[in-house]
Amino acid sequence: MLDLGVRADPEAVALRRANRLYSAGRRRQAGRIFARYDSVAAAVGSALAAWPRGSVQRLERLAAGHPDNALVLLHLGLARIATGRPQAARSAWRQALARDPDTESAVQAESLLFPRYAPGRPPFVTSFPAPPGIDRLPPSRRLAAYRQDARSRSLSAKLLYGAALQRVGRPVSAERQFSAATRLAPGDAEALTAAAVGRFTKADPGGAFSRLGPLARRFPREQTVRYHLGELLLWIGQLDEARRQLRLARRAGRDTPLGKAAGQLLSIRTE
Repeated sequence: MLDLGVRADPEAVALRRANRLYSAGRRRQAGRIFARYDSVAAAVGSALAAWPRGSVQRLERLAAGHPDNALVLLHLGLARIATGRPQAARSAWRQALARDPDTESAVQAESLLFPRYAPGRPPFVTSFPAPPGIDRLPPSRRLAAYRQDARSRSLSAKLLYGAALQRVGRPVSAERQFSAATRLAPGDAEALTAAAVGRFTKADPGGAFSRLGPLARRFPREQTVRYHLGELLLWIGQLDEARRQLRLARRAGRDTPLGKAAGQLLSIRTE
């Protein structure tokens, strides 16, 4: 898990190739690519490609030199699990989440710390599409386009940028955009819902539900509130109530983006 985001520079391209080789069991070839670079991600890859020869020791040294790097701490925890040290692994993952929370690696660490919940964070889904053309851009340019649009005083632009940040593993930055949207439109149901979803953490899911519950009473017919309440309930395993909320969301409009998304979640088999 290299946490390269939307990077498209030559090193990122090479490291992704090395990761594919590693995943295919071709660790020696992967190690040769990782060894060409001096970045932290490459060092983590090199340590794991050499597994088990000195891998844990190398990761421990990396963590000592980069104590606030979630990528290192995530993989140190995985290495500790593999060598029979689950308590030490959880310690590394808690540090990743506390010290470097605005990263995909921290989100992955959180999932490992709370395996009873669905992996990752529940995403905020806008009720409207992106501006024409943005979704056809390469990922790096697409994120930049969302960021540029969000600099305006546009509610929809901030919501779209926040959702895009969530997709690349930047939950803290996403929450800032959602909070900015509520300041632009403090009474808007969609902005308030986004801010609630952005507050979700597995250590304290109540931070999101304490906002979404009152929103459901305040906006009982708003599709975005029902959809995201159902989504978050699904995330924490409260399946019956999740289905009820998602059915209410779909009933508010089957052919809308959120209505279709609700239908997709309702079609997932959970047995």
